[in-house]
Amino acid sequence: MAGDDDLAAVHPQVRALLRAMGDISDPGTLEPTPADLAAERAAYLDSTIRLGGAAEPVASAVDVVIPTDDGARLPARLYTPLHAPDARELVVWLHGGGWYVGDIPTFDRVGRSLANASGAKVLLPEYRLAPEHHWPVQVGDADAIVRWARAAGAEQLAVDAAAVTLGGDSAGGQLALVAARHARIDGLPALRELLLVYPCLDPTVASDAMREFEHGPMLTKADIQRCWGFYRGDGADDDPDLAPLVATDWDGVPPTRIAVAGQDPLRDDGLRLATLLGDAGIDVQQRVFEDMVHGFLRWGGVVDATGELIGWLGDGARDADGVRSQR
Repeated sequence: MAGDDDLAAVHPQVRALLRAMGDISDPGTLEPTPADLAAERAAYLDSTIRLGGAAEPVASAVDVVIPTDDGARLPARLYTPLHAPDARELVVWLHGGGWYVGDIPTFDRVGRSLANASGAKVLLPEYRLAPEHHWPVQVGDADAIVRWARAAGAEQLAVDAAAVTLGGDSAGGQLALVAARHARIDGLPALRELLLVYPCLDPTVASDAMREFEHGPMLTKADIQRCWGFYRGDGADDDPDLAPLVATDWDGVPPTRIAVAGQDPLRDDGLRLATLLGDAGIDVQQRVFEDMVHGFLRWGGVVDATGELIGWLGDGARDADGVRSQR
């Protein structure tokens, strides 16, 4: 883990959390056993339960199943906001976790809080995880989820197919961005907005932030390289479905909100995307949580900034037409 000098710029709440965690920067192996994966996934869930705080009450939380083009059936949960049980707006949230950890229980608190903050229903799906499944399986799953939410699923979920916002954090942010680009040409109602939290977008891991925070805090360059290694399969660095920042055609991408953590090796991925979208004439709003580290979206029980982030995302989903460039 980063030393005390490296933590000087980190918020005291997060600094105490990282010290309590001890040495968390162990990249492990690129060929984990099933037992290794099960342990990592269990630890990821355990950290969320310990740090996530009380789960907010919602009007309902209902499990559904989403079909994919290749016959898979993806579990998902629909959260209806406590004070807006008849909401017709929908936020689809693709969870983070390096494409290899994370699931509905791990992001249950995020789904609940985002539903109440946005006043919209929130659909929290699972996609097939690496390394059991490699790119582009996860992209296909994300596309299927986003299509379903604006087609057959809209009636089942009692939402307006023309009032769907898409979002995701970290690895889920990469999938959300790729799916948003694909949704431009699928013939279904346009997405209202795109919400991204510290998205992981560059498999070359060559940014200034990657060098600055190579050893953390929280997330290291080696951790990120391991995640890309699990996920990418035979994907190439010049394929925008793997590496979205190489894309040159951004027309039709919905208005976008991008939040990044200032003490995160992935910081520049999100900031570079904001610049690209702005230069392409897309309405984009970015927010830098300067003293935060990667992962704080899930730490609502111990980090005040988590509530600020959820509120900011909720505001965007409430007023998708109100996003304006603040580059």
